[in-house]
Amino acid sequence: MTDEPLSTQHEQQQLERMLDRLEEKLPNRLAVAVVWLVSPDARYFRLPVGLLLIAGGVLSFLPVLGIEMLPLGILLLAVDVPAVRHRVVRVWPKIEARLRLLRSQWPLLRSQKTYRVE
Repeated sequence: MTDEPLSTQHEQQQLERMLDRLEEKLPNRLAVAVVWLVSPDARYFRLPVGLLLIAGGVLSFLPVLGIEMLPLGILLLAVDVPAVRHRVVRVWPKIEARLRLLRSQWPLLRSQKTYRVE
């Protein structure tokens, strides 16, 4: 058994499950890159790549960059930074649930939208 508190181990396990779910949803090439980035061998690459992804997500108003970079950068930071991991493990499931709800209601919302032509 390690010296880490039980809650920290539990948070690490939850983060690993979140990353596994993310890898299943990603295209193969990107999933391979994420698997490598979260491996212990890539420890010194994770922090800079995570920060660059977050910066790219913040600058998503630019044509080349997208907001989808932000969550991946936060997840990469959560692997090494316990304070970020704690918040991600607590908030991420709520965000996923909201997104699932929004996706399920999206066709309904689009069909109810009315356009006024005058």
